[in-house]
Amino acid sequence: QVHLRESGGGSVQDGGSLRLSCIAPGYTSSSYCMGWFRQAPNKEREAVAVTYPSDGSTYYSDSVEGRFTISQDNAKSTLFLQMTGLKPEDTAMYYCAAAPRRGDCPLDPTGFNYWGQGTQVTVSS
Repeated sequence: QVHLRESGGGSVQDGGSLRLSCIAPGYTSSSYCMGWFRQAPNKEREAVAVTYPSDGSTYYSDSVEGRFTISQDNAKSTLFLQMTGLKPEDTAMYYCAAAPRRGDCPLDPTGFNYWGQGTQVTVSS
């Protein structure tokens, strides 16, 4: 089992920006789905953005469309989530995850096999 490693979380004001990073050796240039998920206290974990790096396809949740961008640097084996226009409702623990691709990439967190420990994002009004 591979343990991914996220970083880049922090506290920002409404409208601010953050860039999250996920070190994911062997995943960003192979046949794996990669995703960012978030979970607020006492709420369900939800998909934020999912990508299949091998063909560049992406998915974004409606709540972050146009504000967040998922990308990767294959040479550095790193996945990114660039977040702009942050809102208080974006406050959550953010997780990086990976899954071998079997058809379309899953959007449900139960479809992902490997997870990082999470990085906290807090947005104040």
